Amino acid sequence: MRASRLVALLLLLQNRGRLTAEQLAAELEVSVRTVYRDVQALAAAGVPLYGDAGHAGGYRLVDGYRTRLTGLTADEAQAAFLAALPGAAAQLGLGEALAAAQLKLRAALPAELREHAGRIQERFLLDAPGWYGAADETPHLAAVAAAVWERRAVVLRYRRWRAPEEIERRVEPYGLVLKAGRWYLVAAGPTGMRTYRVDQVVELRELDEEFAVPDGFGLGAYWADYLADFRARLHTGEALLRLTPEGARRLGVAAAADGWTEARVPIESLDHAHGEFLRLGADVEVLEPAELRDRIAATVRTLAARYGG
Repeated sequence: MRASRLVALLLLLQNRGRLTAEQLAAELEVSVRTVYRDVQALAAAGVPLYGDAGHAGGYRLVDGYRTRLTGLTADEAQAAFLAALPGAAAQLGLGEALAAAQLKLRAALPAELREHAGRIQERFLLDAPGWYGAADETPHLAAVAAAVWERRAVVLRYRRWRAPEEIERRVEPYGLVLKAGRWYLVAAGPTGMRTYRVDQVVELRELDEEFAVPDGFGLGAYWADYLADFRARLHTGEALLRLTPEGARRLGVAAAADGWTEARVPIESLDHAHGEFLRLGADVEVLEPAELRDRIAATVRTLAARYGG
């Protein structure tokens, strides 16, 4: 446990430069006293690090010192190659950089770990987009990514589904998220934090204005909250259904041992539920709400009249 923590501390200093004991303690989820002991242990082992006193002080490695990645476990090495997204990297203009980084990582690994990493790339492939949609055209993705990286404000001309269909807005791009093959920009603007589909950006103009991300903002935490809010707004009602065993299976509902199963399921809207439940055919009966039941009954009568003759 301590050995892995020492490696983590060393890599934090190597990747981020000067860090205070308090910052290291927060990253490693240990006490400041433990950080002091770990720093002493690294120094005793010959790692060239030193501490600066004062308000702007902290620990740092001697300039030019780098450690090889000999501390990786087999699982960590496999995860590093499994997590790589060649398609996403290529879209961001980093395809060659990713290939070079993987080559260097593979060269730094012991022989047995190189073999494990090779198996990962031979046997697993991540294809993020769904089956029934073509890949989004994102001509402005590279420019958006550059603005995110450089912390520069931009002016977006953006296409949306409600009127006015095109808007122009100055935003401060905080981060990019790749979700199910689609890129989203998380940005602060005149109306607060917003999420924009990058494929809907019609035009982008970078401004000569730098910005600072507020302390405490985390892209992962924001996205988790955004998804929770999206799901809460998505499912605004519920329906009471009777399902055959096949209908229960297709809806992912626990089925009764035999016969019909009664279950309540969340629905997005009456229009959406109408189409989704019709797809189940005779394997579902809608009991509530009455309006949804009546709409499906009317559709069934229309279909019966159309095909009955």
